[in-house]
Amino acid sequence: MVDAFKKLIGLGPSVNYVRLVRDGALVLDVRTPSEFEQGHVPGAMNIPIEKLRDNMYQLANKKATIIACCTDEAKSWYAKNLLVATGYKHVYNAGSWKKLNRSLQKQ
Repeated sequence: MVDAFKKLIGLGPSVNYVRLVRDGALVLDVRTPSEFEQGHVPGAMNIPIEKLRDNMYQLANKKATIIACCTDEAKSWYAKNLLVATGYKHVYNAGSWKKLNRSLQKQ
């Protein structure tokens, strides 16, 4: 039960985002376009959370690896769950784009 709860809220084994990106993962930033313009992970795709459901066709196939990020984790958590619910197989919630960007820059 505890493991299921941890998985639900995104706690659990550490994810190696550097390796995932190196292996071709797509970084999906679900903030607004103006937030995205102020800074983002290089190479990230921006689809605001409010438009994600109608724009999933822009994403790679459902077996591709996708890393969702936003400002504080709430929107990326929702994005991850929406994508998984619609059949995407390998989706991660990285939370803050700034934190993800810092970890990717350390590579």
